[in-house]
Parts: sequence; C-alpha cells; structure tokens
Amino acid sequence: MTNSAKAFRLPPLILHPFSSPEDTSVLMESSRASLALQGFLPRDETPAQDLDKQLLRGRYAELRMLYYIGKDVSRWTEQCAETVLACAEFEGRNIRPETFAVLLVQHIPAHVRLKLEGWGVLDFCALFRRSIGLHAIFQEIPKVEDFSPEFLRRYHRYLDQWYEQRLRDWVFERPKPEDYMFDLYASGEYAMMLEQSWNTGETKST
Repeated sequence: MTNSAKAFRLPPLILHPFSSPEDTSVLMESSRASLALQGFLPRDETPAQDLDKQLLRGRYAELRMLYYIGKDVSRWTEQCAETVLACAEFEGRNIRPETFAVLLVQHIPAHVRLKLEGWGVLDFCALFRRSIGLHAIFQEIPKVEDFSPEFLRRYHRYLDQWYEQRLRDWVFERPKPEDYMFDLYASGEYAMMLEQSWNTGETKST
C-alpha cells in the first residue's frame, strides 16, 4: 500500500472526454457486429460484409479514443519528469517519462483506480498501455482509410508491443508503488475546481 505521507506528489493527470455520443453509438454497433460475426448473436438479414464494416468503424473509433487519451497521458508523463528532476532529492537519478508510464500502468494509486472504475473504465491498465503505445508511433491519428482492415481488426496486439518496445528503447528508473502519488481529474471537473479556487481567492482579497 502506498504511504502517501512519504510519496512525492506529482501533477494531476487530466483526461479529456474519452468519446462523443456518436462514438459511443459506433462502438455499440461494432460490439454487436463482432458478436454476430462470431455467432453469439443472430445476424438477421445483415450480410457479413456489412457487419465487418460496422466492426471496422468501431475499431477505428477505439483507436481515435486511445490516441487522444495518449496525448493527455504523454503530456502528463513529460510534465512529471520535469517536475521530479527539478527537485534536489532526485538529483543523479535516471528519471524519464517512461518512469511514469510504468507507474500509471502498473502502480496506479487506489483512489485513482476507484475513480476510473466509477467512470466505467475497468481495464484501465490496457487503456493506458495501448494509448501510450499508439502515441509512441503516431504524432497525428491517420485517417481510417490509411489503416489496413487487418490492422484494425487486431490493433490491440500491435499497441501492446509498441508500448513494450518503448520501454525497451530507454534505460530509466522503474518506480516503486510507494514512490509517487497523483490525482486524476476529468478536464471539465478540473476546470471547475480552478474556477472555484480563483473565486475563493478573489473573495479573500476583497
């Protein structure tokens, strides 16, 4: 269990919305298409080719979601590395953004885990691992037609491998669970907190 009294407090991780209502609809259609193609749901009159198109649309929507999460996470890991290396107590230690990628994937604090589960994000380890892997390769998300159908059907395994390769490409200090502490906020939630703190400050100054 993390000893919050000794842990170094990192900047908060701020995540923007995972998906739009349109993306959610596409993901649901893709999930149904996948189950129908595997024989777990009746196909009705829908041709297999149309079901496959629905599946691929959903896979691309998943990739877009992971890409934007990866932007937030990559920004956070770089900010964490800068913050830590600015402190004298970490002088001479090999801290890199990858240190905090591992922290997020393997040693996420209990209160952050509970918040993610409250948002309905259960496999958050895979979510963060794959978002980091994707962002390690692409600076901008390609158009759907730039991906092969085969890649879209099985992109999970590629993103997992890209994440692992990024860790192998660098020598860095691996974090321990008790080393660091951080909080997680949705972007709207964090903006509201800032607004409230500003308003409180203005009230005190008057």
